[in-house]
Amino acid sequence: MALLTIKNLTVRFATSTGSFTAVDSIDVTVDKGEVLAIVGESGSGKSVSMLAVMGLLPDTATITADEMTFDGQDLKRLSPNQRRKIIGNEITMIFQEPIASLNPSFTVGYQVEEVLRFKMGMGRRAARARAIELFTAVGIPEPEQKLKVYPHQMSGGQSQRVMIAMAIATNPRLLIADEPTTALDVTIQKQILDLLMKLQEDYGMALIMITHDMGVVAETADRVSVQYKGKKMEEADVLSLFENPQSNYTRALLSALPENATGDRLPTVSDFFNPEAEEAKA
Repeated sequence: MALLTIKNLTVRFATSTGSFTAVDSIDVTVDKGEVLAIVGESGSGKSVSMLAVMGLLPDTATITADEMTFDGQDLKRLSPNQRRKIIGNEITMIFQEPIASLNPSFTVGYQVEEVLRFKMGMGRRAARARAIELFTAVGIPEPEQKLKVYPHQMSGGQSQRVMIAMAIATNPRLLIADEPTTALDVTIQKQILDLLMKLQEDYGMALIMITHDMGVVAETADRVSVQYKGKKMEEADVLSLFENPQSNYTRALLSALPENATGDRLPTVSDFFNPEAEEAKA
């Protein structure tokens, strides 16, 4: 059964030179407990589409959709107060660049506890105990001591674990992870991905993984949606997408993997995909 359903989502931004379409009439569905990967190059509208769902785009954005429902509730028709009970509680998001997302003026413990007090109505003592539990769950060593440190005193991997702890604090039914391994070294990337998949299974969450890394897609996803310039190019289960991609753009993404390099040059999508030719055929 679909948990999140979005139909014909379009996002436009007002600019000094006119309206710019960042997301162009895409559909998104996520079932309960499913892992959906949204994949594409930078600028393909992956993050913007999910920020539109979260209501986190600036006032310059115009968002339209024929349908935007979460577990049968029409997100477009809810009042701001009603929507806030869902966004940040039942739907949460891990943002890119954890260091930039955490407030440098407060300890990481304070920031996690603030979520628990504001969203869950916990008292200070209960929030502190729950924060320790969350830090333990995401694999942060010496959790009681780590609550007292500031973001700049943590490594990138530990900062990302703090962001994950904040995201799962409300026991969400849908977690959106926006490039959760950006700027992390390969070993830490693997640890973060393994952690997300373990939490997804333990909590029974649906998970949307936004990424440009086809290796992450292969390792985590049940189903994949491929985007290019704000448009959906194709959608398929992960095995079908890798074995028999239908879109020329998807074939180009798969062909541009580093293992296909020849000589001293890494392959790029543009080596295999000509957008002008595709638009002419359309």
